[in-house]
Amino acid sequence: MKKRVAFMEFPDGYMGVKRSDDAGLGYRKDTMPMVDSLRDLGWDADVIFYTHEHRDTIRDYMIENCDAYVSRINPGNLPDESGYFDMLREVEAAGVFGLPSPDQMIATGAKDSLTKLVGTRFCLDDTYAYYSQEALEEQFPKSLALGERVLKQNRGSTGEGIWRVSVVDPLPEGVTSVPLEATVKCTEAVDNHVEMHPLGEFLTFCNKYIVGEGGMMLDQRFLPRIVEGEIRVLMLNDTPVNVVHKKPVGDADAFSATLFSGAKYTYEPPENWPQLLEPFVADLPDINAKLGGYPSLPLIWTADFILDDAPDGGDAYVLGELNCSCVGFTSQLDLAPKVAQTLVEMVEARVPQTVS
Repeated sequence: MKKRVAFMEFPDGYMGVKRSDDAGLGYRKDTMPMVDSLRDLGWDADVIFYTHEHRDTIRDYMIENCDAYVSRINPGNLPDESGYFDMLREVEAAGVFGLPSPDQMIATGAKDSLTKLVGTRFCLDDTYAYYSQEALEEQFPKSLALGERVLKQNRGSTGEGIWRVSVVDPLPEGVTSVPLEATVKCTEAVDNHVEMHPLGEFLTFCNKYIVGEGGMMLDQRFLPRIVEGEIRVLMLNDTPVNVVHKKPVGDADAFSATLFSGAKYTYEPPENWPQLLEPFVADLPDINAKLGGYPSLPLIWTADFILDDAPDGGDAYVLGELNCSCVGFTSQLDLAPKVAQTLVEMVEARVPQTVS
């Protein structure tokens, strides 16, 4: 075993992409705490800045020198996402442990992961994924006829391309599909701004979220209790380590739980949320199986939940999103030693140790 890990980032300004997550030194604020914590455990680490021009050199170095890599890049920010993923697959094929692998990023982090979890206690049955404009225009008017919906693009961040959609005028009794000429109210989560459009015009606008690599839209029922806040669980492999209660601003149209939109964040220990986390942790083997049955859960990942009403009158928790592509913990840097210890344990369990 080489006892070396590569942390993958990309340079600020690479191919015109401006980063907003670095520490003023070019890398993410929580990267060096992990590097230092690994060194405290007798391991070493490299921060490698990926560029397509140097992919072969990076690939060869990682294969020769590293036991594992931790991807700290949002793939959607890379103009050459496929090239990055292909390089990581080549590295994994040579025996380097991916935390996470490209396929696990896609299976867990893509919005349509929720459609794979339909039937579990955390996912709404009326959840749809649209991979073509035709599918969007066929199903979404039917979904919308049953009540407010939320459409989410697969790309983007901080609420961009996440739309709460409702019909302005009541539908005649018996109508099962909203006419394309009907006016709809559309609120975008990025800043809670409101737009009014004919439904057909809005769906045409949404085509930009569907075309291109990884394009699709997720369609979920709007849950009014989002005003009580979104619950983000920070997971370290199979263990909840932190909960962030994100409450939208007190505005009638507000439903975004992002800091950019003015939401208030409260950080709490997992012990404060037993009703959510005990069943969630118990269901992790089934959730992992439905998402592809990977040998292990990601190193660092998040699960976002929204409150709903259970049939017995209590609280239910509905999954709104999973993410494992580039999760950070900049607000809880004291977690770095625990992250490093878990990383070492995962690698040692996966990578065959040789006797020198």
